[in-house]
Amino acid sequence: MGIFAHVDAGKTTTTERILKLTGKIHKIGEVHEGAATTDFMEQEQERGITIQSAATSCFWKDYQLNIIDTPGHVDFTIEVYRSLKVLDGGIGVFCGSGGVEPQSETNWR
Repeated sequence: MGIFAHVDAGKTTTTERILKLTGKIHKIGEVHEGAATTDFMEQEQERGITIQSAATSCFWKDYQLNIIDTPGHVDFTIEVYRSLKVLDGGIGVFCGSGGVEPQSETNWR
């Protein structure tokens, strides 16, 4: 499943929570600290944003979950498109305080 949304909506944070909940990781890595599991590039850690899609997997009960954390910044939209083409399903993350932003709508289409 792919996780998509606009920049700073919480895609990587959601991925970290899923990995913690399933026992894949024992400590949640915070994006603003540069410690998120899927933000492994130096530029991602410095800027606090996802630049390239990153795949990870975990197990929940008897099911293997394959997760692709996608970038939200408009400059990296092609990364989202590439990821969505190979997925069976996706999770749209929307900001509760900011609402739906144009990049979320673009990714949804």
